[in-house]
Amino acid sequence: MPTCSFCSKKIKSGTGKLFVQNSGRTFWFCSNKCEKNLLKLKRKPIKFKWTQEKKTKEKKEGSS
Repeated sequence: MPTCSFCSKKIKSGTGKLFVQNSGRTFWFCSNKCEKNLLKLKRKPIKFKWTQEKKTKEKKEGSS
């Protein structure tokens, strides 16, 4: 089961979108929202509260 390249959510079989760059690097996306944020707007997932990366960063900082 792949995970979204932006928000790190698990993607169910038969859903989501696979994007392959010319270099061969692959990205999986669970929604158009994630795809647009990463590819078109070039945003970093760690800056958004709704992504898993932000949640894990906040959890680490809170426990320290």
